[in-house]
Amino acid sequence: MFKSLTQAPGTTQEQWLEKLRDSALVVGASLFVALCARVTIPLLPLTPVPLTMQNLGVLLVGLLLGSRRGFAALMLYLIEGMLGFSVFNPVGPGGVAQLFGITGGFLLVYPLVAFAAGFIFERGNRTFFRAVIAGTAAEILLFLGGLSWLYVFTHSFKAAYVFVPAEVMKVLFAAAIAIRWRPAAR
Repeated sequence: MFKSLTQAPGTTQEQWLEKLRDSALVVGASLFVALCARVTIPLLPLTPVPLTMQNLGVLLVGLLLGSRRGFAALMLYLIEGMLGFSVFNPVGPGGVAQLFGITGGFLLVYPLVAFAAGFIFERGNRTFFRAVIAGTAAEILLFLGGLSWLYVFTHSFKAAYVFVPAEVMKVLFAAAIAIRWRPAAR
């Protein structure tokens, strides 16, 4: 007569546990990106945008969790930041002000970046080359959003060259980790 507390109506216990596992991965991934944001190198006077490890975190989340869970994790990350949690890089004002400040373009495209990296990587063989292609495409999307937004504030694209070497290393590092840790297609 009574269903077990671990079983939601209309689902099997395995499906319920899978949803719980996915939720835990999404929350953990958002916190991982928040930790990556703590590693920040200010680049003034070259650019008002600091160099952070956030982008590496976003790439890893997309490559390791896939398109849907990666997108969800980064949406949660933005919501955490909007609610005032200290998840964005410590150089900025934090909260909603940071989303609409100079780094807002980068932050706002993070869910799409994670989605793109995961979407490309989860289709076909999960090789290092595919992970590099996925990471590179995601970084191009990140630069399009972030630099377009930055242009509104600075009226210049010349700050872009400062980030390129670090972003190439982040893509390669994320690709190497992804082919080792990402489970086979489910």
